[in-house]
Amino acid sequence: MKLLTMITDPQYQPKSSYTHYESFWLKFMNDERDLPFIHLLTRIHLIVIPWAVLMFTPLLQGFWWWLSFIPYAYVSQSYFKGRFGLMFHCICHRAMFKKEYMWLHKYITWVVAPFFGNTPETYFAHHIIMHHVENNQEDDASSTLQFRRDSPIDFLKYFGRFILLGILDTFMYLFRRKRKKVYMRFTFGEFSFYVFAVAMCFVNFKATLMIFIVPVIYARLIMMMGNWTQHSFIDKDNPEGHFSSVFNCINNVYNQNCWNDGYHSIHHLNPALHYTEIPETFLKNKENFIKHKTFIFDGIHYLHIFFWLMTKQYSRLADNLVNIDNTFSSQQEAEALLRKRVMKIT
Repeated sequence: MKLLTMITDPQYQPKSSYTHYESFWLKFMNDERDLPFIHLLTRIHLIVIPWAVLMFTPLLQGFWWWLSFIPYAYVSQSYFKGRFGLMFHCICHRAMFKKEYMWLHKYITWVVAPFFGNTPETYFAHHIIMHHVENNQEDDASSTLQFRRDSPIDFLKYFGRFILLGILDTFMYLFRRKRKKVYMRFTFGEFSFYVFAVAMCFVNFKATLMIFIVPVIYARLIMMMGNWTQHSFIDKDNPEGHFSSVFNCINNVYNQNCWNDGYHSIHHLNPALHYTEIPETFLKNKENFIKHKTFIFDGIHYLHIFFWLMTKQYSRLADNLVNIDNTFSSQQEAEALLRKRVMKIT
């Protein structure tokens, strides 16, 4: 186990001056701390979108199409996917644009997001309106409670159900709670994407399949792996607790690239908190971490935890736990608690 020393994850560093490009975008924005999102979106518009459009044209055929697609798949679905997905997560929780410019958010939702497998309006409805309200409890369509979280078989059941019924489950959740405006937007967004995909198949089937349809399945797999992992360790005596049933990953490259997304306990505690404020808030909650034996992993991220859970490598998980003021009396105690908190809760 490790000691809590320093935090190396991103925090806000005020700028003394702005470029003309940054000054232009600040007119539309609520918070200057979101300028990195503008730079990310600019790179996406200069690299990913033109590259994708090119592959719909007759200029690339046969071997040359695949020669272009393979690096495109890496750049869009590996390099940019996490960065965009967690940026989108941030701006859904906390509006990046001023009220009169919210059409820019709609543009990101409807035009940019589908290149990364996000169907329009679905993420907002599922994650913001349902998941954060229900907090992984029984009414959450992506709840992990009824599964054993270190079982590959249970993960396949979890993912399979979401792929087959996740959209229906989310719609029924919104419908039962009379969230008409949300479920209408959600339904229209899903339906519009399917119509768009079918229409584009007549333009270029191969490009539509690989650039829009497959990324939806891949994105939902990644998001379900993330949610499964983030809600793997649950105290059955307090399954709704932000400190007893959600953990944090600190000091890792994932937080550097994906806007401090590793601090999931802090995020559930205050979903609207700006990502640059999260490390400071984390440090203010040390007493809560000790009291609830919150798991804090140092130097690793969700993919490490997912694969070590699936292979039941609890010693490696415990090796990377932070032990604040002897929260855990020994590594054996920590391992035992890790194992206990992945059991099914019915």
